[in-house]
Amino acid sequence: MKLVFATNNLNKLKEVQEILPNSIELLSLKDIKCFDEVDETETTLEGNAKLKANYITNTFGYNCFADDTGLEVEILNGKPGVYSARFAGEPTNSENNMQKLLLALQNKKNRKAQFRTAVCLNLDGKQFLFEGICKGEILTQKQGEKGFGYDPIFKPKGCSESFATMSSAEKHKISHRGIAIRKLVDFLTNYK
Repeated sequence: MKLVFATNNLNKLKEVQEILPNSIELLSLKDIKCFDEVDETETTLEGNAKLKANYITNTFGYNCFADDTGLEVEILNGKPGVYSARFAGEPTNSENNMQKLLLALQNKKNRKAQFRTAVCLNLDGKQFLFEGICKGEILTQKQGEKGFGYDPIFKPKGCSESFATMSSAEKHKISHRGIAIRKLVDFLTNYK
């Protein structure tokens, strides 16, 4: 089965390639000669995932999936959420986003947060949604050099260190994206 992953984020593409079985041939936007940037104008993760998947299906005619991920911090009423990548403004910058979040949580005891990923699959004219959630907390300072985005300041529940200290295999087992993509894979395995 061939599927397009509607993302320009090479880190996400690499993560998903490591999770998908060999029976699914993953095509990137570059593979289908799509160099368009789809603006994420929706106010929900699900809405943005649908927007990106629909653009690829409607414009290029491929079965595809897209995701959107947000970091939801309890004491900030779920922010930055859908605006996680642009939390510190444009152009997007992970370091600035982390610093802004750490500043917002300075002297706060409640540091509970969760990463949430919404995946939208367009397959044979039908649409399916999958979700992955990883609960944890925001550290007071960066820890580790691996991963991307907020990984250096997010410590998953039950773990002693941040995502940025883990191997990709360790991270995939518990991460929001890993959970959502495994749900997608399970669905595709049983799809008739």
